[in-house]
Amino acid sequence: MFHKEGHKIIFITLVAVVAGCLLVDSFVSIYWLRTLILIALVIFLILILQFFRNPKRNTVLNDKQVVSPVDGKVVVIEEVFEKEYFNEKRLQVSVFMSPINVHVTRYPISGKVVFSKYHPGKYLVAWHPKASEENERTTVVVENNTYGKVLHRQIAGALAKRIVNYAKVDDAAVQGGESGFIKFGSRVDLFLPLNTNIKVALNQKVRGGESIIAQLNE
Repeated sequence: MFHKEGHKIIFITLVAVVAGCLLVDSFVSIYWLRTLILIALVIFLILILQFFRNPKRNTVLNDKQVVSPVDGKVVVIEEVFEKEYFNEKRLQVSVFMSPINVHVTRYPISGKVVFSKYHPGKYLVAWHPKASEENERTTVVVENNTYGKVLHRQIAGALAKRIVNYAKVDDAAVQGGESGFIKFGSRVDLFLPLNTNIKVALNQKVRGGESIIAQLNE
């Protein structure tokens, strides 16, 4: 299954690859060169298909837990001052996505969308310390009665040139449901209450909608 954000790009890529294969087969007479170009075209198509794949995820709904919004690797776990929405200290957990990861963004908790804002910006590499404040990004805050408010921020990277955000204020968010999509390499930051019990470690690989990032301390 492929994500709807990729349908147009997949179609254009497929047409271009087929046309390229026909042209190469017709006009390149050197066997090894023709074979090399055909293999490169097929690999390019496979990479595009892989990037826009949208596998089904089995989210276990739990208002006391925060699930990972994306696939990737945990690169930041620290206490920070979040100044866009909360204006107070929060626990930040950041997940970096490489171009080969699934790039669907999912709601980390169920609840009501109380804030959603897009920011144009730069395209620093996603792991840059200033990427969270200076890159193109969207900020979404979901609130429920159990966990309170959880902020997740999509951040464009050096290769990501478009962030898609589906969340609108007053929307009903379902944990693990689609919140957006980021095209070609990026990062997502989570900002959690200080009384959160973090359940992941640095460099741990996580799966969007399934891996538990944190849960409330009892």
